Amino acid sequence: MDIVLLFPGQGSQKPGMGRDLVEAFPAACSVFEHADAALNAPLSRLCFEGPNEELTLTQNAQPALLAHGAAVWASTRDVIGASVVAAAGHSLGEFTAYYAAESLQLDAALRIVRRRGELMFESGQKRPGAMAAIVGDLQQPIEDLCARASNDAGLVVPANYNCPGQIVVSGEVGGVERAMALAKEAGAKLTVRLNVSGAFHSPLMESASHGLAEALDGASFSDPHFAVYANVNGESVLKADRAKELLLQQLASPVRWTDEIRALASRYPDALYVEMGPGKVLVGLVKKIAPSLKTVTCGTAAEVQQLRDMPVS
Repeated sequence: MDIVLLFPGQGSQKPGMGRDLVEAFPAACSVFEHADAALNAPLSRLCFEGPNEELTLTQNAQPALLAHGAAVWASTRDVIGASVVAAAGHSLGEFTAYYAAESLQLDAALRIVRRRGELMFESGQKRPGAMAAIVGDLQQPIEDLCARASNDAGLVVPANYNCPGQIVVSGEVGGVERAMALAKEAGAKLTVRLNVSGAFHSPLMESASHGLAEALDGASFSDPHFAVYANVNGESVLKADRAKELLLQQLASPVRWTDEIRALASRYPDALYVEMGPGKVLVGLVKKIAPSLKTVTCGTAAEVQQLRDMPVS
C-alpha cells in the first residue's frame, strides 16, 4: 500500500504531546533529546508539560511540532518507510515533510523553524496584524471580498485555502475585521478571529523574508527522497533548490491546501494518508476535500502501534 505523510502546522500543538511516545519508543526519545541539544533549550519539557501559553508562542510551537512529527516518523519509519510515496505539510508542517524526505537533517530543520518562528513573531510586532477563519459557502469569491475590505479598512488577503467552506484571511486588523463583516453578508456561517501573533501568509510577513532566506541558504539541503507537495502551488517537488525557493515564498503567500490535496488525490487515489502530529486537523480537512481517500491519525503511542501493526505491503 502506498502511503502519503501529512504534517500539521501551528495550532495543533498542545501540552503533553510526545510524552507517551518517548515512554514507548526509544526512537522518539532520541528525537526529543536531539531537539533539546540542537536548540540548547528544554523543548521536550515544554512539549510534555507546557505551560500552554509558552508552547503556543510562535517561536516555540514551530520547533515543537517539527520535533513531534519527527518523533512519530522515527517510531514508524522502519515499518512504513518503504511504502511512502509522497508527503505534504500545512505551513510549518512542510518543513517537517522535507525532514521526513531526508532533504533536511533534524538539527538544521529545527534551527530553521525556530528562526522562522522568531522572524514571524518579530514581523507581527513590527507590523501588527490579525487572522480570521471564514466558515461556510460564500456567495462571492473570497478574493473579491478581501479586495473590497482592503480598499475600505486595510490590507487583507486569503491566507489558507483549507478546504471547501473553510478559508482563513490575514492582514491588517481593520482589513480582517472588515473582511469578516463582508463574509457574513456574503453567507458565511461563522467568522472567528484566530489567536496568532501576526498576519501569517500575507504581505505583512515580507519583512521576515530576508532572515528566512539566510537561514535556508545556511542549511544543507538535499533532493528529497520522495515527492513533497508545496503549499504555494500544489507542485510536486523533487529538487533541493526548488524546495528552498518555495519554502521562502510560502512565508508571505497563501497556503493552497485544497489544491495540494487534490493534486495528491489525483496522483495517489488509493494511498493511505497518515497525519503525523497531535490531533486530527489535517485528516478532517482531507475528508472534506477528497472524501474517498483513506486516512489515519498517528500522533500518540497507541496510534503509532496501530500503524506499526497495520499490513502495509
